[in-house]
Amino acid sequence: MKHSQAELIAKMTDEQLRVQVYLTQGILLLISCALGWFLYDTFEYFINLFKWNISEIFLIGVLPGFLVVAVDISMYQFVPKKYWDDGGINEKIFRSSTVFQIFLLTVVVAISEEILFRGVLQPTIGYITTSLFFAIIHIRYLFKPVLFIGVVALSFYIGWLFELTNNLLVTITTHFIIDFGLALYIRFLGGK
Repeated sequence: MKHSQAELIAKMTDEQLRVQVYLTQGILLLISCALGWFLYDTFEYFINLFKWNISEIFLIGVLPGFLVVAVDISMYQFVPKKYWDDGGINEKIFRSSTVFQIFLLTVVVAISEEILFRGVLQPTIGYITTSLFFAIIHIRYLFKPVLFIGVVALSFYIGWLFELTNNLLVTITTHFIIDFGLALYIRFLGGK
């Protein structure tokens, strides 16, 4: 399975791969809406998960996001690439992207994944199950132990931030900072 995915991705253009990411994120948002419709009595529940608490967003969302980016970039410097390379998918997506394309893509990913995993699933199936499920859907990391351990740790960390704040703006911000920072690193420094 790992090799067939890599072969399929190698045949795709960078733009086709970006479109696929947008499509999968759209599917996650549709799943979020459908599950939210059945699991929660009112839409007000969702609205209450978006709290514009600037100090909370900055202290618990932005700063930890930058810390994770710094740790990951350090890992890239000291751990051989074969242990953290995702098969070239991230490089293919981000190396030819403009900063605006990277910004837009990482915003969409952060919003769609956090709404589904923290906003819909975590209150329903729990922190641990949701964190493990989040890690498992990042299937390309399953064959790379360093990446998989990293995504599991990150999933539990972001899930814990939601447990702490019950604020999707915090987790969306953290998720965005991490994805955007690492995508910029890949784009400009080649992830080397």
